[in-house]
Amino acid sequence: MREKVSRRSFLKRTASLSAGLAAPVFVPAAALGSGWKLSPSERITLGFIGVGGMGSAHLNGFLGNSRVEVVAVCDVDKGRREAAQQRVGRGCAAFNDYRELLARDDIDAVVIATPDHWHTLNSIHACQAGKDIYCEKPLTLTIEEALKLEKTVRQYGRVFQTGSQQRSGGEFHRACSLVRNGCIGEVKAAYVGIGAGPDGDWVPDEEPPPGLDWDLWLGPAPRVPFNRLRHPYNFRWFFDYSGGKMTDWGAHHNDIVQWGYGMDGSGPVLIEGRGTFPTRGVYTTAVDFEVTYEYANGLRAVCRSQGRGVKFEGTEGWVHVDRGFLQTEPASLKAIPLASLDTKLFRSPGHRDNWLDCIRTRERPNCDVAIGASSVILCHLNNIALRTGRKLRWDPVKHEFLDDVEANRFVRKPYRAPWHL
Repeated sequence: MREKVSRRSFLKRTASLSAGLAAPVFVPAAALGSGWKLSPSERITLGFIGVGGMGSAHLNGFLGNSRVEVVAVCDVDKGRREAAQQRVGRGCAAFNDYRELLARDDIDAVVIATPDHWHTLNSIHACQAGKDIYCEKPLTLTIEEALKLEKTVRQYGRVFQTGSQQRSGGEFHRACSLVRNGCIGEVKAAYVGIGAGPDGDWVPDEEPPPGLDWDLWLGPAPRVPFNRLRHPYNFRWFFDYSGGKMTDWGAHHNDIVQWGYGMDGSGPVLIEGRGTFPTRGVYTTAVDFEVTYEYANGLRAVCRSQGRGVKFEGTEGWVHVDRGFLQTEPASLKAIPLASLDTKLFRSPGHRDNWLDCIRTRERPNCDVAIGASSVILCHLNNIALRTGRKLRWDPVKHEFLDDVEANRFVRKPYRAPWHL
């Protein structure tokens, strides 16, 4: 069994909770036991950070899994927090501040489903506390965060699953297997449809609802008054918290392009886009858009605000895939036995179960942090192309734009004090 980081030690290393500090935690990776295994008779103990929306869905899913035991929940919204605690039942602790949950030494792993601007800090502090992690997509708010998070997960030897669950979907597995094995001939392009974003409206600022810790919800984001158009669901349409449709549905479908192209370990070198942004209201992310990105090997893809799903086009046919949908030309491609193909892609038993399997084996899940980081960086590149309105050249090794000072300013984003990366 691994050595646990004590609650007192973790709280001390994260400094004063009441002051809202997020100080770095320096725990030697060896002390966290990167090779530990649970015995077959033990259940994996889980804590949940964020229990609204996807957090609630994950809670329902894991509560029905006999391999785990949920022992704690956390949310800055008291109503959601208490409802989740009651759903779990006897013995479940509830916290407003996620660092108190992480300080518990009886938690093996955490499920993170907070707003996007919180994913990186939540995950880094979980690594430092010795927890394995399932974190919702999009993985980070910025490119810099993605690079830092991947490095931290490796440093602390954590098992990390990105919540891009299409990697565990049968239709996507088949589509990418067909593409990777040349069943549509030489691939010419991929077309990604993710839907248009909203242009927003105006409503007056107001006092936060009772029970909502608005300052902690904002965390590293700029301090602004509460507005119902910022929370809960609509945080997606603000660059301070997310990246609009490009990181919402784009994080799913552009991820499938990377899988089908075999580009998880790389990234595009050219990105060019055009789009429109809200002309009224409070939202800031793109409404209508089209972005073309191209890899060093000549493969390219077009991501649009029209349509849904991913269509790979080749010299001898095409494959169009979306959730619960797979269409091919020729139609016979749908019946090809995947076992007969030379290149075998991992077939997941299910996104959550794959993570739980890997917690025991210490292997990397099918959507490991490196994959999540690569795909979210791609989405950020697309958004930066839209915001600058010009063709950009990107170095996927150095992680910087070539000869473009303005574009490089978008690689990182300052945190509101006292939070820091």
